[in-house]
Amino acid sequence: MTSTTFRAFTLAAVAAMAIACAGSGADQSVDSTGARKMRVALLTPGPVSDKSWNGIAYEGLQAIRDSLGAEISHIQTKTPAEFEENFRQYGVQGYDLVIGNGFEYQDAAARVAPSHPKTNYAITSGRTTGPNLAGFAFAFEEASYQAGMIAGAMTKSNKLGLIAGQELPPVKASFLAFERGAKSVNPKVQVITSYIGNWDDVSAGREQALAQITQGVDIIFQNADAAGLGIFQAAKEKNVYAFGTNADQNAVAPDITLASVVIDLPKAFLIAAREVQAGTFKGRVYYLGVKDDVVRLVYNPALAAKVPATAKAAADSVGTLLHAGTFEGLKDLTAAGDRAKPIAPAR
Repeated sequence: MTSTTFRAFTLAAVAAMAIACAGSGADQSVDSTGARKMRVALLTPGPVSDKSWNGIAYEGLQAIRDSLGAEISHIQTKTPAEFEENFRQYGVQGYDLVIGNGFEYQDAAARVAPSHPKTNYAITSGRTTGPNLAGFAFAFEEASYQAGMIAGAMTKSNKLGLIAGQELPPVKASFLAFERGAKSVNPKVQVITSYIGNWDDVSAGREQALAQITQGVDIIFQNADAAGLGIFQAAKEKNVYAFGTNADQNAVAPDITLASVVIDLPKAFLIAAREVQAGTFKGRVYYLGVKDDVVRLVYNPALAAKVPATAKAAADSVGTLLHAGTFEGLKDLTAAGDRAKPIAPAR
């Protein structure tokens, strides 16, 4: 046996022993009263340093730790095979709640959840459900529509850019809403849509943005996680406006970022975690949007004077309707995306 093979065998054996011990509950921490601490894990498809989707999810995990005294764990997954592997390992270890941060985690969670009924699973932007599997359906398209109204009013070229990491249903819904909002105030608007193919390549994000700017785009709405940092770079280089997404990204490039469409993942995560701690968690879809103050449009104060008062007033009036649940302009997008898909019970 070579030294490399022996080392790999040893590491695998140690990992197996660790999982076995964790599953027995021997290493579970207790609080000052002697009660077992709740344990919560998070899987992210990209780095938590992205200042966007994954960074705000990690803030949500930390909020659970700080507010509920939970013991936490985080893993960045690289491939779909790792989704199921890590969901299963956390189930074996007896974690109370495991969150997969993204639509793409649904299928893996649906396969694993029935085998680990004492572990609760939740998927952001997910709509697959089971007895111990929930989804967070964020009405991201609501504030995206408002952002589109601002862009439609401010564009000089009548060309707006849409750039995302991958073509996922929640992303497509938000892009359609942005376009619809822009055309509601400016029917001459045209949109150019690009997908990078991943969420991590900063250079590719920059190149996609530069290509769109060359075609005449003067405002970009991006949803690209870490790759979005490259989009901000290009926008700064060419002095065009952009929007932040998921997290409040107004400070990432304050000279060119008009506003951010924000999802308050810490607030959403705490809703589910409190139910797990109280023993009331039930697999279902958490529908959260502007009316719940989980999705919102956050203007960049540094560029507040650049946004025409009439455009802001129009966008804010839509926001009022969204808060009241009476805005009708997005019903078809929301209904199409929010159909829950229950998984078959374990046999």
